[in-house]
Amino acid sequence: MRARFRTVDRSRSEWQHALVSDSTDLAGTDRGARSAGAAGAPEDAALVAAMARGDRAALAALYDRHASLLLGAAYHVLRNRRDAEDLLHDVLLECWNKAGTFDVRRGSVRSWLLVRVRSRALDRVRSLAVARRHAAAPPAPPEEPLGDAARAADGGRAVRALGALPEAQRSIVELCFFEGLGCGEIAERLGIPIGTVKSRLARAVERLRGELGVEVAG
Repeated sequence: MRARFRTVDRSRSEWQHALVSDSTDLAGTDRGARSAGAAGAPEDAALVAAMARGDRAALAALYDRHASLLLGAAYHVLRNRRDAEDLLHDVLLECWNKAGTFDVRRGSVRSWLLVRVRSRALDRVRSLAVARRHAAAPPAPPEEPLGDAARAADGGRAVRALGALPEAQRSIVELCFFEGLGCGEIAERLGIPIGTVKSRLARAVERLRGELGVEVAG
């Protein structure tokens, strides 16, 4: 990526300019970033640890690795480019300030970031709905495949629950929950039968609801 966030003190407009330069497809996720996700987990954890020590270059590196994914997740909920850019700016600064709270035993950095973005985006939708009540109503947040389980969980519990899933189930949950893909699209992306996608997603949702203490509807 051309732009790098070498300081957390840059203005919001500078961050937005960098995001516009770095991200052209807000509806999807860079496949290279996804394929490198599992392999890059130790590097991600090291970057967050460096951020906790005040290393601003580590924040820039984490941005380079995940900005496209995070911006796409924010845009999927907000459906507004500027709002998605604003939210990502805020989430990255929040992660900088709370880097010391990250625990690699509870899940991956990617899940930690995605859960935070998703949670803040849903909060932003509710806030924007109030702020724009006299204008055209903003689009409602997309249907959440995790239902009440996702809404009932705080970020830390959600990260732990995601981290406890088998990789085969977790990848499907991330594609469905964070990228908004349907089962057919996930099957095509992963190269597996759609029936396998549906059964893995059902098992994952059941397990997540149990982990998060939400009663599963009969």
